[in-house]
Order: sequence, then structure tokens, then C-alpha cells
Amino acid sequence: MSLALDLSGRLAVVTGGTRGVGAGIARAFLRAGAEVVICARRPPDAPVAAAGRSARFRPLDLRDQAAVRAFFARLADEYGRLDCLVNNAGGTPYRLLGEGGTERHARVVALNLLAPLTASLAAYELLRGGPAGGSVLMIGSVSGTRPSPGTAAYGAAKAGLDHLARSMAVEWAPDVRVNTLVLGMVRTELAALHCGDEAGIAAVGATVPLGRLAEPAEIGDACVFLASDRAAYLTGASLLVHGGGERPAFLDAATVNHRTVPDAAPVNRPTAPDAATVNHRTASDAAPVNRPIPPHTTKDN
Repeated sequence: MSLALDLSGRLAVVTGGTRGVGAGIARAFLRAGAEVVICARRPPDAPVAAAGRSARFRPLDLRDQAAVRAFFARLADEYGRLDCLVNNAGGTPYRLLGEGGTERHARVVALNLLAPLTASLAAYELLRGGPAGGSVLMIGSVSGTRPSPGTAAYGAAKAGLDHLARSMAVEWAPDVRVNTLVLGMVRTELAALHCGDEAGIAAVGATVPLGRLAEPAEIGDACVFLASDRAAYLTGASLLVHGGGERPAFLDAATVNHRTVPDAAPVNRPTAPDAATVNHRTASDAAPVNRPIPPHTTKDN
């Protein structure tokens, strides 16, 4: 039995779809046969294309509510429908809470929580008007599920985004399904910034149970599934796409004797190698500093 997902005749909007995870998502929808519109403040360096077709780019600052409403109004005039909205745009620089004022952290929350809310509200009438109903996908992060030092405002926004999706799913059912993908580390154009060279990327990937970082195409495939009829009964769900998560740090704190019920005697288990500390540079940094790798992949809208 074939499990190929065909989204021919459907329209998807991917915010922040010009590079990284967003471009991977856009390409996956193109491969599935959908028409794709991507939006961001800046155009892509090269066309986002797959399967012989390209996504259409529209400039948009997602923090400008009037511009967002105008974007979806224009979309309604041009296409007359919208089947899936992927709220992917987001990201953050590495910044400890004490290093920036409230205004800087508020901008992170605005991009990662308020912008997806604004876009979803503006798209709602188009989404609910489709013959099979619409789908909203929130791109969340493991940063929203546990402490995120250095990206605290980002983690708080992603936690709020997951909760928003669950509430939205209840309010908008049965016309619009709303789900969240909770991402771990993804290998994008910015991987070298966070991990260093190929050896650093491999070392960081080795801390993931599956032994590597995710590829943007794999995030895209998960999005296509959630937008398809195969996921018709999924709403209000949070899909973990993190390769198994992160190994608990306490397991590597020491080499100790472990005894389980079937063991005749304790055995000595080696500790896992430490994760590397890498250099991070943000726009506000005068020089790179040594900081632990953040648990997310920075994106831009």
C-alpha cells in the first residue's frame, strides 16, 4: 500500500520560508504537489524550488499586524483559498536575561508568539472556508519544554505557542485543525555558527539519541503529514521531532555501578563524552565568546 501524500490543488503559506527549516518545509509541500507561498522580510538568496516548481515569495514583516491582514486579503483575492498555514518564522540571538532590557526580550516574544497568533487570526476565514477545512501548524521548540538559559524569552514564547495551539484547536474545531511540531536541533545554514566545523556538528549530533541533527527536509515531511488527510483526526497535538531528545545530564555526571534485577553483579558503565562548547556571535557581540550551544536553531522571518 502506498503512503505517498498528495497535496495537489492545495495552497500552503510558510512564514519565514526563505531559508533553513522554513525552506525545507516549503520544498516538502512542493514535492507533495501543493502550491506554496513563502513570506519574510527579505527575499531568498535563490528560488525555493523542488519537483520542478518554485514557491512564490511575498515580502512581509510579521510583526506589522496591518501588513499581515493585507497579505491574507491579497491571498484571498489571488487564490480564493488557503489549506495550510505554517507558522515557522521565529528565532532569537543568544542573550542572558541580564544582558538586554525588557524591550529586547519583548521583541523575541513578539516574533515567536504574537506573530503566529496574528497570522493565524488573519488567515482564519480563508482556512475554514476550504472544502475539507484548513490546517495550522506551529513550529515549536524543545526550548519551550525545559529551562533555556540564554534564550529564556524564546523558550517562554515557544511554551506559550504550544498552549495557544491547543486552545486554538478547541475553539476552531471542526473547521480548522491546529497542531505543533516541537523541534530539536536542525542542520541548517546556521549550523556552523552554533556548532563550528563539521567535527563540531558531528559532536553535537552525537548527543542526540539518533546520533545526528535533523535535516530541514525531515521537518518538512512531518509538516506535510500533519497537513494531509492522513492526519484528519489530529488536532491539538504536539509532535516531538527531536531525534529522541537530549540525554539527561545526570547520567554522565559520574561513572557509577548500576545493579538491575537480572544482574548477578554490578557492572561499570562508561560515561558519555561531554558536549562541546562552541563560539557564538550575535549582532550585538563585539567578539565571539565561549558559550554552550543553544538547544534551538535560530531562524529569521
